[in-house]
Amino acid sequence: MFKARLLSLHSKIEYEFWEVISDEHGLDPEGRYVGEQTVQLERINVYYNEATGGKYVPRCILLDLEPGTMDSVRGGHFGRLFRPDNFVFGQSGAGNNWAKGHYTEGAELVDNVLEVIHKECESCDCLQGFQLCHSLGGGTGSGMGTLLISKIREEYADRIMSTFSVLPSPKVHRFATCDGLLVARAGKDMVGKFILRFSRFQVSDTVVEPYNATLSVHQLLENTDATYCIDNEALYDICFRTLKLPAPTYGDLNHLVSATMSGVTTCLRFPGQLNADLRKLAVNMVPFPRLHFFMPGFAPLTSRGSQSFYSLTVPELTQQMFDAKNMMTACDPRHGRYLTVAAMFRGKVSMKQVDEQMFAMQNRNSNYFVEWIPNNVKTAVCDIPPQGLKMSVTFIGNTTVISTIFKRISYQFSAMFKRRAFIHWYLSEGMDEMEFTEAESNMNDLISEYQQYQEAPAGYEQPFDETTAEEV
Repeated sequence: MFKARLLSLHSKIEYEFWEVISDEHGLDPEGRYVGEQTVQLERINVYYNEATGGKYVPRCILLDLEPGTMDSVRGGHFGRLFRPDNFVFGQSGAGNNWAKGHYTEGAELVDNVLEVIHKECESCDCLQGFQLCHSLGGGTGSGMGTLLISKIREEYADRIMSTFSVLPSPKVHRFATCDGLLVARAGKDMVGKFILRFSRFQVSDTVVEPYNATLSVHQLLENTDATYCIDNEALYDICFRTLKLPAPTYGDLNHLVSATMSGVTTCLRFPGQLNADLRKLAVNMVPFPRLHFFMPGFAPLTSRGSQSFYSLTVPELTQQMFDAKNMMTACDPRHGRYLTVAAMFRGKVSMKQVDEQMFAMQNRNSNYFVEWIPNNVKTAVCDIPPQGLKMSVTFIGNTTVISTIFKRISYQFSAMFKRRAFIHWYLSEGMDEMEFTEAESNMNDLISEYQQYQEAPAGYEQPFDETTAEEV
């Protein structure tokens, strides 16, 4: 039987994700199976290749425009898990400049990345799609990330493109260490660049992040099928306010991201689940092709090492997962309406109880769901709980309130662009000013579309679209 395969492209932020799912699939840091449950191996080939000697190797490519991140990954506890040939990096970096990542430095490296991608894809008997993890605030993840997405789209047009995109925040980008020295790279490209302990909050000095994010969203709108929006501001608020951590570390933030990513991919990695592949998930979650930006959430929220103190019921998990404090994006869903929702419960839970609780939650909060999309809440249950927890739930919401994030970025973009601030750094790399105008217009159109569907009346007829016509 053909089994769908995924190819993952990312930098250091997803390194902890591979640690988490390797543990869930019973793999040690060398990639050897040491688990005890056969279900751990049933769909392991979705994310791993089986090499000689029974070793499992992640089907992933790690890339950056400078070597430092790659060195830290290789030197990590799971560094030997990855194929050495799949580390691709440059030497100069992108300097927080989207144009450098997209047109110059990134363009010089992208062919090397595509060559590795081709090799990985050739080893797949049924390639399902691609998963990319990147930042939208810096230069590499935003510029080169979107360049790579567009190249993959050209060559693999019929495959699903899914991204975990870290959005910039006006509050949380740079931190200081205990002795007052700045963490030199934390604000440069937030994906995987949390390299030292955080102790004192400091405002970002990367003022061009709104440019980078807007130019990136312009590309993601056209070239991705599903984008999970992860907000640095939300991550910090969870650590500081919900988990009461006075000095969140990079590990605390990555713990939240990896737990969420593990939950989102549960249905892909274990058998017998709803939304069991990327295409089915996209069909169920995306009513209109452009509205594919999701708000993920997770419950229960725990700090690292404290999971064993939590034991929740299904009603408590259901209540928590709809709470704004559990969302990985800094916006309140009560200020918008859900187009679609998916919930992945993990652990020994009753499917009957899950269905009852989800039905009751939707009925109590019917005003927050659009009426004109039937059966727009999907649930799945996986018996295998995450490490250290008896049960958990991962939330995916396609909600109109995500537009507030784009409004925030658009406002910052417009404030700078009307003064043409810092534009010369982009134009000197070969960009045209018209690209900024087009990106701004496209994002404003997206905001208007979300507003239109939020205000659509109960009798609104959803336009027919072949890509979303089939419900799975």
